[in-house]
Amino acid sequence: MQGFFFYLKLGWSHIISWDALDHQLFILALVAVYTLKDVKKVLILVTAFTIGHSITLVLSILDIVRFPSNWVEFLIPITIVLTAFGNIFMFKHRQKLMKLNYFLALIFGLIHGMGFANSARMMISSEQNIAAPLFGFNIGLELGQIAVVILILSLQFLLMRYLKLHKKYWLIVASGIALIISLIMAIERVPYGLS
Repeated sequence: MQGFFFYLKLGWSHIISWDALDHQLFILALVAVYTLKDVKKVLILVTAFTIGHSITLVLSILDIVRFPSNWVEFLIPITIVLTAFGNIFMFKHRQKLMKLNYFLALIFGLIHGMGFANSARMMISSEQNIAAPLFGFNIGLELGQIAVVILILSLQFLLMRYLKLHKKYWLIVASGIALIISLIMAIERVPYGLS
């Protein structure tokens, strides 16, 4: 049981730590189109991301899939750029965007999962039973994401309610911030070669 809590804490810090800015920006871009009233939809969305993330981790730990880490580190901010870009340019089609986001969360979750796969492979594969560590990590990941979602939606609620910020401007500002920062990250991480 002690191993479970170790990996739960690891999953939590994978989203909450200062080093997790790329994951936090992805969550910001992903949920910027929603409001506090859409909390059920957002929780399903976050779970879709966790499922994608988990699939990659399992495949990596079982040594079925390996992907060059320099390409993964480049692709992670690209997923944020694409999500934020979609938010800005598909705002008038909010319902279509919300449906598309479930697919994006799952697919982009696969890519984000690869970002942790190399270190997870070494740690978790050394365990006799990989089920408990994987379960603990994914619960921690999900709890961390829910905490970030609550923070983002609460901030949005406060800005819209007390500063009378229009939903469209929130979406443009939140997505714009995620887009610019992740674009800088992507440029800094452009891979040179396949290793």
